[in-house]
Amino acid sequence: MNIITKPLINQILKSGTSIGANYMEAIGANSKNDFRYKIFICRKESQETKHWLRMLSAADNDLKESADILLKEAHELTLIFHKIAKSSGKNNDTVI
Repeated sequence: MNIITKPLINQILKSGTSIGANYMEAIGANSKNDFRYKIFICRKESQETKHWLRMLSAADNDLKESADILLKEAHELTLIFHKIAKSSGKNNDTVI
């Protein structure tokens, strides 16, 4: 870890762990709208995590392979959350 990668890794930790926390909130949602909103937040956080992972991959060649693997997983989560939100709502796809 160096002066460039440290803040990137910190951001990845924040947005990456937020995905799981928001998913747990979605499971305990009070309504369908609340569930969909929390899943939407999960999707946003996975998108943000992808951003930080791309930056980390570009910033440090030694971390590139690991970051790229995690980037693929974050992308898969983004697609999953998008599908969940889309299938849980009516015709409100413009929100997502």
